Amino acid sequence: MSTSAAVTQQERPPVPIEIKVLVAAAFVIAIGFGLISPVLPQFAQSFDVGVTAASVIVSAFAFFRLLFAPAGGSLVTRLGERPVYLLGLVIVAVSTGASAFAQNYWQLLLFRSLGGIGSTMFTVSAMALLVRMAPPLIRGRVSSMYGSAFLIGGVIGPVVGGALGELGMRVPFVVYGVALLIAAAFVGIMLRGTPLRADPTQTTLAPMTVREAVQDSAYRSAMVSAFANGWTNFGVRVAILPLFAVAVVGETWAAGVVLAAGAAATAIALQFSGRLADTLGRRRPILVGLALSAVGMGAMGLAGGLVAIIALTIVLGVGSGLLNPAQQATVADVVGNGRSGGKVLAAFQMCQDAGGIGGPVAIGAVADIWGWQWAFALSGLISAVAIIPWLQARETLHLHAG
Repeated sequence: MSTSAAVTQQERPPVPIEIKVLVAAAFVIAIGFGLISPVLPQFAQSFDVGVTAASVIVSAFAFFRLLFAPAGGSLVTRLGERPVYLLGLVIVAVSTGASAFAQNYWQLLLFRSLGGIGSTMFTVSAMALLVRMAPPLIRGRVSSMYGSAFLIGGVIGPVVGGALGELGMRVPFVVYGVALLIAAAFVGIMLRGTPLRADPTQTTLAPMTVREAVQDSAYRSAMVSAFANGWTNFGVRVAILPLFAVAVVGETWAAGVVLAAGAAATAIALQFSGRLADTLGRRRPILVGLALSAVGMGAMGLAGGLVAIIALTIVLGVGSGLLNPAQQATVADVVGNGRSGGKVLAAFQMCQDAGGIGGPVAIGAVADIWGWQWAFALSGLISAVAIIPWLQARETLHLHAG
């Protein structure tokens, strides 16, 4: 009997209440982040700085996420997931609230940088909690739920944030800070009985190290595809594709339409991609997701109108929706429920953040020098190259199916 058939025939456990709590918190966090996204560049420019300085404010958050990830993973291993998660939320809440009262550019830069540190703390610890608490047979489904919460919240947030911005550019920061404190209190109360880390009485295994994890072909492949996914779907798709849409269509509203189309496609794909990863295995959705990302992004520079851009963006969105749950479930399979994997998860997150930060910078430079076609072709190549290690990577679903 094949692995997928055996897994399909097993009774799948329900989603634990602790994971539902994390999903609800993720929704609130994503909405809040979306609240400040529309006003942050304008707020930065209100301190009499140029476009470049304003973009640094936006990038500082992601840069400090990347910089602090190794330390965040170490904290998870040492202190446990729950306290690091809560501390990270509080740091982002306080720094965001403080941003509302920033009196100059440098204060705003400091507060946003601190927010990036808190963000990587709760991101890595949330991943570790999901790894530990998600039953192996529904890891893909859990990843889809968590990703959907972030995605839907991220779509709603900017709409509300734009409206709040009409009351003053500082208002969304205050609202987001308060929302995060409420989310932290909610999670703290609901997860107060959750062990800080994997129960040492249930296993004699030491925390998994990155050196140990990279011996696994599945983990190595996941790191490569995480970089490609960050580059394509979290970097270029968000930062560069809207500029391309405006350049082709000649109207600023085209950027919003394209982003909305991609988000909708990803949201739809997430409704079934997790179950596919839990039945067909992890590798197949990842391979298809990377292929769709490569085609959608690689051909984007050839699009001559809005319809073609939207169609290719939908291809990109579906690819992202297929890739993410299976990729995260693979990493969870490698770590397993009985071990702490804070550093392993942090390294995986770093790969994705590195792609998300470096992609727009590199592609923007290529577009300026050689044009849009070469820029998007390079991004498509990044996703295509990420397919190669997965062709030889082992399937991890069967490891914990029994």
